[in-house]
Amino acid sequence: MWGLPGRAMAVLQKVPVSLRLTKGMDLRIRRGFCSKSQEGINQNLKGQPSFKVPGHRPTDWDKKILLWSGRFKKAEDIPETVSFEMIDAARGKLRVKVSYLMVVLTVLGCVAMVIQGKQALKRHESLVSQNLEKKAH
Repeated sequence: MWGLPGRAMAVLQKVPVSLRLTKGMDLRIRRGFCSKSQEGINQNLKGQPSFKVPGHRPTDWDKKILLWSGRFKKAEDIPETVSFEMIDAARGKLRVKVSYLMVVLTVLGCVAMVIQGKQALKRHESLVSQNLEKKAH
């Protein structure tokens, strides 16, 4: 029982100095990279974002994406500069529309193959008979 506090002290001595708590020290993580105090940075913000996203001049392809995604009705409605977030959202919406189109085309292709297979069955055609005909000639 008397050995337990001694072991605890030995473990505490092995903890690096940067992780030890001393009297009056808060529990925030101290990093060696930043020399400025974090409180001063938070007071300077005053509810405003720390950065402003610069405007982006859309290319012709970006304009087509903005139109196809439904963000704007006409090319004349697109402003000279738009935010990166707007273009990214339009690309995401267009990506979803293209994936829906691919799903529909895949289902239509499957239905077409089923219909062709049933028609071939009525004509008594099969892959086995076609392979046998090729090997016979």
